[in-house]
Amino acid sequence: MEKNEMRNIEILEAMKKGLVVATGCTEPIAIAYAGAVARSYAIGIIQKVKLTASPNIIKNAFVVKIPGTGLSGLENAVALGVVCGEPGKKLELLNNVSLDDIEAAKRLVEEGRVEVIKSDLAFKLYIEVTITTEIDTVTAIIIGTHTNVAKIIKNNKVIHDSCCIDDIEKKDKNEISFSFEDIYEFATSADIKEMELIKKAIELNKEVSREGLRENYGLQVGKMIQRNIDAHYMGKDMGNYAMMMAAGASDARMAGVSLPVMSNSGSGNQGIGATLPVVAVWEWLEIGDQEKLIRACALSNLSTIYIKEKFGVLSALCGAVISGAGAAAGITWLLGGSLEQIESALQNTLGNVAGIICDGAKASCALKVSTCTNAAIQASLLAMHDLRIKPGEGIVEMLSEDTIDNFAILGNEGSGCLDREILKMITNKD
Repeated sequence: MEKNEMRNIEILEAMKKGLVVATGCTEPIAIAYAGAVARSYAIGIIQKVKLTASPNIIKNAFVVKIPGTGLSGLENAVALGVVCGEPGKKLELLNNVSLDDIEAAKRLVEEGRVEVIKSDLAFKLYIEVTITTEIDTVTAIIIGTHTNVAKIIKNNKVIHDSCCIDDIEKKDKNEISFSFEDIYEFATSADIKEMELIKKAIELNKEVSREGLRENYGLQVGKMIQRNIDAHYMGKDMGNYAMMMAAGASDARMAGVSLPVMSNSGSGNQGIGATLPVVAVWEWLEIGDQEKLIRACALSNLSTIYIKEKFGVLSALCGAVISGAGAAAGITWLLGGSLEQIESALQNTLGNVAGIICDGAKASCALKVSTCTNAAIQASLLAMHDLRIKPGEGIVEMLSEDTIDNFAILGNEGSGCLDREILKMITNKD
């Protein structure tokens, strides 16, 4: 097998792993999924449900709405998973949740049968659900990614072990064997038939955006941009159009809309942020070439996956920055930019908004999505004039690979203390 063919297979596998359809914020849904997996092995009436989760999972599931339920919180998330009990649906398991399911989950919580504790393990993404009935005790453990069931234990006997608990890096960071240039070559020249997932990402995420702009969801960031453009308080331009489209989708998603999105690297907002700004620019410029849109979105989403693989699954830094950098790459290619200009746009984005913190999943995430969308477009337009942040200024290096590595260091080695303080602020509310 030729080297290029091997590389393309690896990139395709990364795309399939990174782009996953999800309904609702992925952290509470992953909790629900763990609960559903454990329940599928437990016979009898539930006496107790114990959820043990890493601080990053707690942070991102603390207040965000659970789709189709009007509920929020870790207790409700795990209770819904236990009640709904369809683990085969993975991150879509709460699609069309019934009123009876919602009431049953609420009863479990109200009766004090659900306990949540913080994990002291080093994994950033760790979810452990133990269900006790009068017959069985079953534990399901998810580590590293939102649907990676690492171990299932029933009545003190291990019945499933993926052998990855000891192999997963403590920082939840993966090694990749291809370069950013490889991604560029794949996105711009691979058979378009290989990009069905990208087409689906465009369709799903556009529909959620339309819904977010129709109704009054969350902070209504997208809808307010639309109204302010109509009122002439904001300009009717490409940047604001892209911000409106991306923020509208995030508004709906964070408010718990029962519509699926194509997530990227475990985050629906990253999928939104990597796809919709590119779609918006394509629409605004009336490019019309569908294949060009798909390839631009492929470059954006694959760039996001690439950075995220180095960065790690969860952090004290906001993932919208990563998808913003990916979007800058895709937008620059749409505008006719060279590989050098595309890398400059990526670097301009990271050099601008790398310091945005992740203080949990919530309605105001739509503001961060809109901010990073604006940063992506500004970064791209600078790059198209061969303007970029100079190497040696802040975290920016000569090579985009080195800048990405610096950003990853901030997200891994640099954010532990910040994460702990953010979690304290989130959980210690009056």
